[in-house]
Amino acid sequence: MNKKKSKSANSNTIALNKKARHDYILQDKLEAGLALQGWEVKSIRSGKVNLSESYVTIKNGEAYLIGTTIQPLNQASSHVVCEPLRNRKLLLKQRELDKLIGSVERQGYSILATAMYWKKNWVKVEIYLGKGKHEHDKRDAVKDRDWARDKERMMKNKV
Repeated sequence: MNKKKSKSANSNTIALNKKARHDYILQDKLEAGLALQGWEVKSIRSGKVNLSESYVTIKNGEAYLIGTTIQPLNQASSHVVCEPLRNRKLLLKQRELDKLIGSVERQGYSILATAMYWKKNWVKVEIYLGKGKHEHDKRDAVKDRDWARDKERMMKNKV
């Protein structure tokens, strides 16, 4: 007998950055690991993460996640200095780093963190290459979303 695991019942998502989808046109998706300290993993397990202001920069050929807030727990050890806004190194392959560097430098893309989630025992970050939306693009997206919602309501009422 095969028992299927339901993903909806056991969500692995830790935090989402919904603002990124609204402000940017997202194109290429990558998955990166994070270099974390022990107190950060404990805080992530308790859900004390804010990903809404985060983005990725590249320094000296390495990618860093900037602007992610991980609040320390009250029970944190007294000898560990907890920095909630610390820059965290992203673990990527060299080929992926080269692709990101080329897109940012030559084509003017931004690198955005959109989600943080568990994959087995590891914390992963979903990053996208994106270009900023103009104000009229944002209005069009809202209008399309509203029309799709209204269309679904009309179809539901007719059946």
